[in-house]
Amino acid sequence: MIKKSIALYCPKILMLLAFILFIMSLNMLYLNKYFIMEWELISMLLTPVNITIIFDIKGLLFSSVVLFISSNVLYFSTIYMKDDKFIDRFTILTLLFVLSMNLLIYIPNMIVLLLGWDGLGITSFILVIYYQNSKSLAAGMITAMTNRIGDVMILLSIAMTVNQGHWNIISMWVDNSFNYLQTFMILVAAITKSAQMPFSSWLPAAMAAPTPVSALVHSSTLVTAGVFLLIRFYPFLSNMLWFNKTLLFIAVMTMTMAGLAAITENDMKKIIALSTLSQLGLMMTSLGLDLPLLTYFHMVVHAMFKALLFICAGVMIHNHMHSQDLRWMGNLVNQLPITSSCIMIANLAMCGFPFLAAFYTKDSILELSVLSMNNMFTLILIYASLGITSFYSLRFSSYVLWTPFNSLPFYALEEPKSVKFPMILLSLPSIMSGLFLWWFYPFISPSMNISTMVMLLPLIMVIIGFLLSWFWTKLNKNLNYKLQMYLSLMWYLTPTSTQFVMGVYMKLSKMYLELVDQSWLEYFGGLGMHKNLMSLSNMYMKINSANPLNYIILSFSTFIFMVYLMI
Repeated sequence: MIKKSIALYCPKILMLLAFILFIMSLNMLYLNKYFIMEWELISMLLTPVNITIIFDIKGLLFSSVVLFISSNVLYFSTIYMKDDKFIDRFTILTLLFVLSMNLLIYIPNMIVLLLGWDGLGITSFILVIYYQNSKSLAAGMITAMTNRIGDVMILLSIAMTVNQGHWNIISMWVDNSFNYLQTFMILVAAITKSAQMPFSSWLPAAMAAPTPVSALVHSSTLVTAGVFLLIRFYPFLSNMLWFNKTLLFIAVMTMTMAGLAAITENDMKKIIALSTLSQLGLMMTSLGLDLPLLTYFHMVVHAMFKALLFICAGVMIHNHMHSQDLRWMGNLVNQLPITSSCIMIANLAMCGFPFLAAFYTKDSILELSVLSMNNMFTLILIYASLGITSFYSLRFSSYVLWTPFNSLPFYALEEPKSVKFPMILLSLPSIMSGLFLWWFYPFISPSMNISTMVMLLPLIMVIIGFLLSWFWTKLNKNLNYKLQMYLSLMWYLTPTSTQFVMGVYMKLSKMYLELVDQSWLEYFGGLGMHKNLMSLSNMYMKINSANPLNYIILSFSTFIFMVYLMI
């Protein structure tokens, strides 16, 4: 009974909560206020430990987006995971995941923020290993271990904030001897959670989770937690002169690396994961360019079309007997019309196509990057990443929608109602959310001195990416094997940060096993003593069977020897 009630009623309750929070965010915008509630738990040595909750425009809007996407994803999971015996367990874990993200959003206190931060890490690990096999366990361990680095950094930064007498993010002191270390630790925590270089390898590995979990993780919860933390801390962090330059360098390299890796991939979910990594790089780039409001804007818009893209991918994976290979699919534009339309909407929105959702954020970030003081190499990589995004988006669409059908001929493709409903609900904000936010939310000054060529350059890059992708698909050129391996292994970041690091611990454990477990403990441990006593008793039995007098003499001499040892 609990299975049916959880699966049916949770999406409806989450959708209602999302609508209420959205109305509250509009009311906050109208009043131009934010509310802070604080409870003092304990006060030791004049240092109070408080629970603080903040209700502001950013938090309420992003929380409503998280709940809206969670509602649609849970509604989609009723058909995707209908054969799972433990669907109620999956639903409860997903709800805990969403709760952890909301704790992170509403709590600006660093100590209590750990509840949401660690909650995301633990629940993501459990959800990644949901399909219990060796691949899922390996992916879960990479996810958990990488995120533990960020957790340790948050704990150390909490310890360094003791001399301020409080842990509120919104009122951090700037004049502090620990500022440099604190800034560095918060930056490391954010880039581990948001999978920036050199901690990028866990994000594609987390694809081992069920597709509904991937839709949540890669759109609005786990990976955006690092970006949201930096936006909350930004007034404090931006006082360090090196912060923006360091973040910009890391983000541009991540964005380029993820885009080039997605070009060579054939695994559908991995392409979408790498596109998430590229979009996170763009968000961090805009933070590095000193545009925190546009970063937040793009984070909200990206959550919509990325969740839609994952749900469409889930429908295709479900219809192709859980195969994720693009080369098995094709001609879906005639067989799954709603899914095909939603894939086109999501991919065009991700490319920044005019007047879709991300057009209002991507174009603004790229245009303002020209106005900021950056070198030409950085600008070339930022604009090239936009072209690469359109390249792999069109490649993904053409393989799935327009190429000939390459799978088994005799099975029916279907689009159930429980899939159509969330796809249509998510496609509307994927088209209109950028325009809506641009109208209602005061983000940037409307007066910008930009030439016509600079304004047209993002659109030109998108068109160039589309054309190159079309030629690539038609000509079907094969990459050099070494180059393909280099790109698909994310510039060899995956083996370096997994097998290479694990190799040291594997050698240590092997030495420990050989030198301790399999040497002295083999003889003097419990198993070794048991073996020695058994062999001794066998020897006694042989002597006894040969001559009973020898057995009596040997037993008496052993008894005398034991008494001697005791004395």
